Amino acid sequence: MQQKVAFYTLGCKLNFSETSTIARSFQDKGFTRVGFNEKADIYVINTCSVTDNADKRFKTIVKSALKQNQHAFLIAIGCYAQLKPEELAQVDGVDLVLGATEKFKVTDYINDLSKNDKGEVHSCEISDANFYEGSYSIGDRTRAFLKVQDGCDYKCTYCTIPLARGISRSDTLQNVLQNAKEISERGIKEIVLTGVNIGDYGKGEFGNKKHEHTFFELVEALDNVKGIHRLRISSIEPNLLKDQTIDFVANSNSFVPHFHIPLQSGSDDLLKKMKRRYLRKTYTDRVKKIKEIMPNACIGVDVIVGFPGETDEHFLETYNYLNELDISYLHVFTYSERPNTEAILMKGAVPKNIRYKRSKMLRGLSVKKRRAFYESQLGNNLTVLFENENKEGYIHGFTENYVKVKTPWNPELVNTLHHIKLTDIDKDGLVRFDFLKQSECVA
Repeated sequence: MQQKVAFYTLGCKLNFSETSTIARSFQDKGFTRVGFNEKADIYVINTCSVTDNADKRFKTIVKSALKQNQHAFLIAIGCYAQLKPEELAQVDGVDLVLGATEKFKVTDYINDLSKNDKGEVHSCEISDANFYEGSYSIGDRTRAFLKVQDGCDYKCTYCTIPLARGISRSDTLQNVLQNAKEISERGIKEIVLTGVNIGDYGKGEFGNKKHEHTFFELVEALDNVKGIHRLRISSIEPNLLKDQTIDFVANSNSFVPHFHIPLQSGSDDLLKKMKRRYLRKTYTDRVKKIKEIMPNACIGVDVIVGFPGETDEHFLETYNYLNELDISYLHVFTYSERPNTEAILMKGAVPKNIRYKRSKMLRGLSVKKRRAFYESQLGNNLTVLFENENKEGYIHGFTENYVKVKTPWNPELVNTLHHIKLTDIDKDGLVRFDFLKQSECVA
């Protein structure tokens, strides 16, 4: 009887791409993959440590796995497993903890699935994480996350990712193009480029620190891969998003008008304390450039509230800046103290209740911004890619510029592209539409 393995992923698109690749390594060894809410012999939890909340959720996920099978073998991998391996190993039910370099060799560690009294740890010094492991997600959803880069050489004072993932390094251009081709051949219509700092693509491509290729050269090459309908750039630093790339996306065959650009603060004072590599003017210029040549582009923003030293004036500076800026939605992060970062030693800690109040205000602003963006798109003719879930009798999808739409469930629409005209916004904030060619999907 085949053994069963289940996976749970916390955190970012990069983690999803790596989970999918690791899952395929299990299937190659003869395991059957099942859902995390099903009984399995092995449960693999891919952890995140960007926020304190992701750390806390780990214990809850372990308990839910043991409810399915109290004798199951539990494995922790990912960023939290690299940063705090001994801490995870102490969690009741955890049998194996693998660090940054070991996670892709997980099947080598599971010859004996006997439960352990304490989790066994195999982790490395993060300086040893200096080689590249490619990955991409397939089968989990209608979009594929394609990893092109890993690690980060930036020293942002709040961030543990360089400690969890190591130095900036890139996949070879040849391998990225081959992976993109494999994804398209599986019938997947959209590829999302992902990494820790994808604008730094090309550094460490062949194991050295210099850039063999640039991010623009990657974009240019991917646009020529046959069979890809959509390419979407995930989060990219504003100082690394160049005019050349924006101009290219505007006239691209496959790249869609959607950018996610971290800001973190609208205060230059705080940007300097965070050791970000730009000031507010650079961010403003990026947004203006995008909107000048792609008026319907969607722009998402990451922002942190409650960073040490953030006064009411700093927060209002951020709020007012974002309120006036032509952006589409926010991802709001409440600052949480992370060990071994510069920020944890800074004076001026913001009380937790004030952090949460500020976070709530920015989340409210995000709702307002998204609504305004959706309203600006009503009447436009766009293309939607439908997802594969039936949610309360509706199927959802995203347009090229990331407007989320809904229509009554029809399984024949899954993973198909259709020309639509946006008509009105429903009470849940999603957009309804009319098919322009109801009997035909986009070629």
